[in-house]
Amino acid sequence: MDLPSIENLLPRRIAEAMIDGFNRHYRIIRHYGQQAKLLFEAADWKGVHDAVRERIRSYDDRVSETAELLCANYGAAALDDATWQQLKLFYIGHLINHKQPELAETFFNSVCTKILHRTYFNNDYIFARPAVSTEYIQSYPPVYRSYYPAQRGLRRTVRQIIVDCDWQRPFENLDRDVDYIMRTLRKRMGEWPVAEANAQIEVLHSAFYRNKGAYIFGKGINGHAEYPFAVAVVHSPAGELVVDTILLDSAQISILFSLSRAYFMVDMEVPSGYVQFLRSIMPHKPPSEIYTMLGLGKQGKILFFRDLKQHLRHSQDQFIIAPGIAGLVMLVFTLPSYPYVFKLIKDVFGPSKEMDRDTVKRKYLMVKQVDRVGRMADTLEFSQVLLPKKRFSIELLDALRTLAPSLIEEEGDNLVIKHLYIERRLTPLNIYLDAATPAEIDQAVCEYGNAIRELAIANIFPGDMLWKNFGVTSYRRVVFYDYDEIEYMTDINFRAIPEPPYPEMEMSGEPWYSVGRNDVFPEEFASFLLGSAKVRSAFLKYHRPLLNVRFWQTTQERIRAGHVDDFFPYSEDLRFCKAFAEG
Repeated sequence: MDLPSIENLLPRRIAEAMIDGFNRHYRIIRHYGQQAKLLFEAADWKGVHDAVRERIRSYDDRVSETAELLCANYGAAALDDATWQQLKLFYIGHLINHKQPELAETFFNSVCTKILHRTYFNNDYIFARPAVSTEYIQSYPPVYRSYYPAQRGLRRTVRQIIVDCDWQRPFENLDRDVDYIMRTLRKRMGEWPVAEANAQIEVLHSAFYRNKGAYIFGKGINGHAEYPFAVAVVHSPAGELVVDTILLDSAQISILFSLSRAYFMVDMEVPSGYVQFLRSIMPHKPPSEIYTMLGLGKQGKILFFRDLKQHLRHSQDQFIIAPGIAGLVMLVFTLPSYPYVFKLIKDVFGPSKEMDRDTVKRKYLMVKQVDRVGRMADTLEFSQVLLPKKRFSIELLDALRTLAPSLIEEEGDNLVIKHLYIERRLTPLNIYLDAATPAEIDQAVCEYGNAIRELAIANIFPGDMLWKNFGVTSYRRVVFYDYDEIEYMTDINFRAIPEPPYPEMEMSGEPWYSVGRNDVFPEEFASFLLGSAKVRSAFLKYHRPLLNVRFWQTTQERIRAGHVDDFFPYSEDLRFCKAFAEG
């Protein structure tokens, strides 16, 4: 065997150090997935939320750790052009039989961009395109288990699927829950189809954990037909396990993976296998969003950006300033043919905004770390984004040069945006209400109040609750998306407006009481939220308590007492405790 030459020794060692850094990172990720099962069994809901926050920080910590190690051990040699080109080839060699090659490529990119100037961000130095296939990677245990109901009977098979999750906490009544599943299946399918030779049920090996629930994902296969399903398991009030529902529709299952919800924790040796399986039951869900919802946000980002670049190559429209009322903190633009908005933090904020850029960044990070309960849009955060300048409208370029000059650089035909947030595009609620029918206004205002109430229960105070800061999804769900003023509920001082010492003071334009930085007076909400008579009528019909300080103070008391509410990512009428209440 030939010994490595001296000139190859350095890139080999750097490649080994980088793959070691990634392997250390993914061992930690798998540990969080394994811990999720124990936390669910122990009903340690605070531990679940702590683990989600810690896992988000883990990636950047490992990247920084690896980059610092390379610079400390190899110094300027690590920046040599020939060394970087060679070490990428040696790194690819480590990925040939790797279980997570796509994630390892992304980790390599993250370390490189910590060290290299952006002019090196091309396929010679980083993985602009995948170099190693993720198809047919062997996993132990396998990515999914197969069951054959023709041999054991469907009911016994369904029961075994749940038992195989190996939860140590007992079920309240598993046979009853299996009956509920069977009754739901019968109602959905009517007559059972004739079993084909390939009749089987495939189930992902690991259960998924989020907040206070566990989820089993699988699909039935019979001939050419496939039937996706998701089984949700929760704790009963007495602390025993119960099956809460089974979802049998791809669209319903897709909502579980909405970016407005907290990320799942799941133990996966081969994550690409899990993504491929999930795409088979949610074919319209982009891989980038699935990776993100599995807690692998950096992989979601790189897939998203590859999709964006591909879209730009096959489209001709221009980026434009996003429709709606301009914000005081963020400059928002969009590409009409692409369903996302792009948000920059302005250099100078409106006069009413007493904060700085770092504060806004902390608020956006906070959104990723909390339970979004389906009411806050997730964001993808990017740095050093290179886009073709010709795709920007003149109006948008002028706005960027005027409002955020420190965040852009113009390099020939390209525009470099130094820091950027990207969110799924929604219809601003104020625009939606302007064109809505009375019935749509009623439904949207009800949803708006529900969003505020649910965020409050989840320990989030939106701060700026104007209609323009909320959006309407394709499912007509109202979601909050402007985060520069959000706070934890427990950090707010909710107060009632005191009586004026003299009646004439009530007519004064100045308050007769002191106001602290975090003081909030819910009685004032009506004056700036309910100017329209139609909106006011609907709001008071559904959400009058939100104008009373007692709701907010009571909610704070429950949070401080350690109470964690249930938020179900499916309709209440799908829950077995509701659907079979009389049975």
